[in-house]
Amino acid sequence: MKKFGCSLLGLSILWLAPCIASAQETTPPPKVLVIMREFVKPGKSGTVHDKAESAFVQAYSRAKWPTNYLGMTSLSGKSRALFFTFYESFEAWEKDVAATNKNAALSAALDRASVADGELLDSIDQNVFVYRSEFSLRPKYGDVGHRRAMEISVYHVRPGHYEEWSELVKMVVATYEKSIPDAHWACFNNAYGGEGGTYIFITALKSASEIDASFQQDKQFEAAMGEDGLKKLGQLEAASVDSFEHQLFEFNPKMSYVSDEWIKADPDFWKPKAAAPAAKPAAEKPAQ
Repeated sequence: MKKFGCSLLGLSILWLAPCIASAQETTPPPKVLVIMREFVKPGKSGTVHDKAESAFVQAYSRAKWPTNYLGMTSLSGKSRALFFTFYESFEAWEKDVAATNKNAALSAALDRASVADGELLDSIDQNVFVYRSEFSLRPKYGDVGHRRAMEISVYHVRPGHYEEWSELVKMVVATYEKSIPDAHWACFNNAYGGEGGTYIFITALKSASEIDASFQQDKQFEAAMGEDGLKKLGQLEAASVDSFEHQLFEFNPKMSYVSDEWIKADPDFWKPKAAAPAAKPAAEKPAQ
């Protein structure tokens, strides 16, 4: 990992499962997700931030580090970059941090990169989430390397109303499972950092056309849920949901340190070849 010192009804509930999936075999993600957020100063995003972040990628590449991470930049909300690092357990995360600190060359390179990167940032934070299989539907973790963007829906649950929240999400999962076979998402809840009772629903997209297609699923969902079901959802939402938001991000290969398998699967995106330099014009012969 990188080192540093509307209502639930109608359209918005459909953001829990916003894309049409391929027939890719369902693959659940690892249990622990560490998310670092970097809020970029005005005028410091784009190629300026890409260049600073590439120093981290180069440092890990030189060290042949086994832990990968996925970087992405915001298409909605405040200008920021997200970095996702997955671990099979908290113990695996601890071992990765300890190994990084023991590697003098890597630590020094990361420290230098952090100084340069810090000049571009307003703030930085880190949150740790755990995977919730009972609130997830056909997660496609194994196919993320072929995708290009990510929708993240964030829900804050009212204290003392977990039971209503659990019933609400399980109703949505069950309805999508039987009525929209291509829908998929992965759910995580906040374990450390940030506000308690936070749940995120993540869907990786191959293209923005999948967002367009998702809006066609509204009537399918409503028909499958039925009038009584929709009424029940409204009651559960009013009782359990304090607030929610939906954000869109695009994957950034220049900010990502991904596995060789991802690169081999789509080298043109994850590691494009540098353009050949333009040929110099032939020098004119001096006049005789």
